[in-house]
Amino acid sequence: MKRILVTGGAGFLGSHLCDRLIKDGQDVLCADNFFTGSKRNVAHLLNHPYFELMRHDVTFPLYVEVDRIFNLACPASPVHYQHDPVQTTKTSVHGAINMLGLAKRLDARILQASTSEVYGDPEVHPQQEGYWGRVNPIGLRSCYDEGKRCAETLFFDYFRQHELDIKVVRIFNTYGPRMHPNDGRVVSNFIVQALKGQDITIYGDGSQTRSFCYVDDLIEVIVRMMETERGFTGPINIGNPGEFTMLELAEMVLKLVGGKSRLVFQPLPSDDPRQRQPDISLARSKLGWEPKVGLEDGLKETIAYFRKLLSEDPSA
Repeated sequence: MKRILVTGGAGFLGSHLCDRLIKDGQDVLCADNFFTGSKRNVAHLLNHPYFELMRHDVTFPLYVEVDRIFNLACPASPVHYQHDPVQTTKTSVHGAINMLGLAKRLDARILQASTSEVYGDPEVHPQQEGYWGRVNPIGLRSCYDEGKRCAETLFFDYFRQHELDIKVVRIFNTYGPRMHPNDGRVVSNFIVQALKGQDITIYGDGSQTRSFCYVDDLIEVIVRMMETERGFTGPINIGNPGEFTMLELAEMVLKLVGGKSRLVFQPLPSDDPRQRQPDISLARSKLGWEPKVGLEDGLKETIAYFRKLLSEDPSA
């Protein structure tokens, strides 16, 4: 049994990771400031003898004793990270500094949850880890994009300067139960609008593409990455390479939910990437990992979650 810290552990991805680690017999310390995370996501774990929940903001140092650290803390949807962009950058940069400092003191292995947003609006397709990206450093999304890029810089400087045992994963679009209903992400947006019988909002002409990975597949590859040999740092793309247009996604959601929602089109937001698809060759070769859950099956699970959530709290 290892003592494992998960920052952002009450969030969408973090809570699923906590579930998996508990299932694997680990002792889990979940730290979250509940800006976008929710106690609801980990309520079922609160009485477990090897789970502990701590309210903490990673922009402040944390003094605990652990063997491993998963650093997932940061709002990850445009609605949330643009709400307080200065704090978003601090969370990525100061949070990385504080967690790296903790890992250095403890000689603990640490994994950084980075993002496909480090590639910006890419000029190459699909995106490989060696691509440096095309990011606007002063745009509305820069607080998140550049914050995560700086966090990667810090991780690799700690690796080179202090020989810290680091792992870096670049997460592409992920969806599933426990997504925040008002996070502005396309899957939750479409599902909630369809369930409420509202118009489904598509930005641009709907031809822009994304790749959608179901949360169970993503957690599996994160855990595998943490278990790789020392010295294999990444960065490594993790996501589902299946590529769908926004129009295809909206039509699939409508088919699964039913109802009579209409599709309405709005202007494309600033710096919104036209294409996003991971090249996961490295994850396949190094981790033996391949996503298993198809989009339709994953959407069914996600729709069932939101249907239950909205029936319990119609204001969600």
